Amino acid sequence: MGDFPSHLVTAPARPRFGRFRASMIGVFVLGLCALLAGGAAAPQLDSPAFLIAGMNEIPSPPQGTSWAAAPREAGGLRMVAGADGQEFVLHTAGGDRTFLPGVDLGDTTPGHLPGEGAIAAAQYRAWFAGMSWLGLRVVRIYQIHPPAFYDQLAAWNVANPDRPLYLMQGVALPDQTYVAKKNLFDKRVTTAFRQELQAAAQVVKGDYRRTTVPGRAGGTWTTDVTPWLAGWIVGDEIDPAAAVASDERNADVPRFSGKYFRNTPKSTPTERWLAARMNDLAGFVAGHGVSQPIAFVNWPTTDPLRHPEEPLKQEDLVGLDANHVLPTADWPAGTFASYHAYPFYPDFLRHEPDLLAYEFGGQRDPYAGYLADLRRHHSTMPTLITEFGVPSSIGSAHNAPLGRTQGDHSEQEAMRINADLLRLIHDQGLGAGFVFSWADEWWRYTWNTAGAQDPERRQLWHDPLTNEQGFGVLAMDPQGSPDAGEQHLLDSDGWPATGVDAQVDEAYLNLRIKLGDSPPGTMLVSFDVLPGVTGAPMPGSADRRPDAVFALNLVGHSGQAYVRNQIDPMQLDFSVPAGERGPAPTGWKPFELVVNRAVTVPRIGAELPVELQNAGQLRHGTWDPDDDEADSRALWHLDGDDLTVRVPWAMLGFADPSAHRVAVPKKGKLTTQISPGVTVSLTASGTDQTAGQVKWTDWTRPYYAERIKQGAARLRDAALATTAG
Repeated sequence: MGDFPSHLVTAPARPRFGRFRASMIGVFVLGLCALLAGGAAAPQLDSPAFLIAGMNEIPSPPQGTSWAAAPREAGGLRMVAGADGQEFVLHTAGGDRTFLPGVDLGDTTPGHLPGEGAIAAAQYRAWFAGMSWLGLRVVRIYQIHPPAFYDQLAAWNVANPDRPLYLMQGVALPDQTYVAKKNLFDKRVTTAFRQELQAAAQVVKGDYRRTTVPGRAGGTWTTDVTPWLAGWIVGDEIDPAAAVASDERNADVPRFSGKYFRNTPKSTPTERWLAARMNDLAGFVAGHGVSQPIAFVNWPTTDPLRHPEEPLKQEDLVGLDANHVLPTADWPAGTFASYHAYPFYPDFLRHEPDLLAYEFGGQRDPYAGYLADLRRHHSTMPTLITEFGVPSSIGSAHNAPLGRTQGDHSEQEAMRINADLLRLIHDQGLGAGFVFSWADEWWRYTWNTAGAQDPERRQLWHDPLTNEQGFGVLAMDPQGSPDAGEQHLLDSDGWPATGVDAQVDEAYLNLRIKLGDSPPGTMLVSFDVLPGVTGAPMPGSADRRPDAVFALNLVGHSGQAYVRNQIDPMQLDFSVPAGERGPAPTGWKPFELVVNRAVTVPRIGAELPVELQNAGQLRHGTWDPDDDEADSRALWHLDGDDLTVRVPWAMLGFADPSAHRVAVPKKGKLTTQISPGVTVSLTASGTDQTAGQVKWTDWTRPYYAERIKQGAARLRDAALATTAG
């Protein structure tokens, strides 16, 4: 088990005070070691899935009929899956399957960027078991993974022949230079992608070797996974402006007609380039005597439908149509239309009359209407939704009908919505629904928080305000360095608090406050992060030092986060009229996020104002995942005279807590200053009490623990329901 990373084996050396749960992964690792060595182990450790905290609380999946691959042969090529009209058919020993619940898997872990090959073999092993335990039948990856992925996938499938995990292999563009060049047909772009397609065809066959370079997995691939290869999805979400420019530049390129794929007469130059690349891949694959369905990545921004009510021009600038890229008789597995489709974006989902009027499941549901339109358009091929879902995060990035916002969901709520969406995708007659994604990814960024972050070190800490970091079914819980220890800031007979302890982790500054006799009805928990930044104190306090404040109503269980004007991150996003901001004392702003710019809806010509999320509205409650009533968004909890508070680094203005850097906007641009630490003070009934300064050492290695999110059982139930019978 030497391939299991030490940061998952080593439990924190200090107690996790308040409502924190230490990971038991180290215990599970020892159990799995015994299993692999052939020794005795406790009965509950009969699956590597139980390496994942919380998985043992989810009932085992019913046996059902066999999903073992039962390939067919056509035209001298063996295929385990194929397109049959509008159905995507997976051939199994238990019969043909026409709906595939699946999950998207990235290639990173906290502390790493894509392409670094950071996932260990033991993690793949546990994850594949966990996916299967949840009833997910397909794992979709976006690019070539290290050899361990394919080794462990085959090992799982051989050991579990009746419930294998099928693979949807992606091949991403090696780089995005076509955007700057405005030319997909650029020789270097095309050559690099053809080489990556050829490499992927050899990788899945287990016959490839290459060196590792930044952003690209390397190693020696020796494991053949083609018996479980259900299909290919090539390319990336195409940049619409670059596609328009490329089409104009290459307008004279003739439509493509290859041995395996061809274009229809109405095809665009971009569609012709895609057909040629799909033909390249088919040629590489056919050389191994197999055929799998091949599709290209698409998304609503470049879908073939027209959306005249879309407020943003770039979201309906160009259309890519899978109907214009068709297989020939020499490619029996065929093709399909693949879409990354979410219920919260683009805005035409909120403004298109036909979508707003579409009824599904007893209510008007524009997302269901959009999926129905996609399936109707692709009347001769299957349509698969290969990304969908909502994140569990405090921050949101877009509003949406029916509460399916791009964030601002607890774990339980996010899993409920994902389960509902999976059922919806199935009931609309589509061929698959792949939830995005398997694991939370700390490196990800989003448009309304990225401006206040240091982009070079984002992967080293976790921001619950950045919704893109919370899409996983698997939580990557920050643990903090085991060497950091607990800090005693205050130990006295003072008032309002008699004791304050602090701990630091990769997502939060954690405080445990012991209140004195007769706890106050309201309290300010204040934070000074930059001694050089001062200004008007919060009402009720005389302290001019704090730069961020949690104003808590201890009786009403409500609260609000504020930041001083000088470090308000909104200055790094968009110009928002003062009248649109929430109320705040002079010199302060509520912690808010822009979730939509001011836009004009073409249909009615109405200008809609900017939309904000009060992300600083502080929820009271427990965040302990062992508590069925927990809310993963809660930031404070009062239990008698014990007050526990956790403060996201972004609410303190940090652009990078791992290097002590605080974002200080200057004329709309990001500058940073080094914080010496965070001085905590408390205010109640006009009394200011300084607790002390929290200090920590810069870190370049984060610590985390894996845990299945609360509510994942709902997703499991939906996956099983969509494949029943």
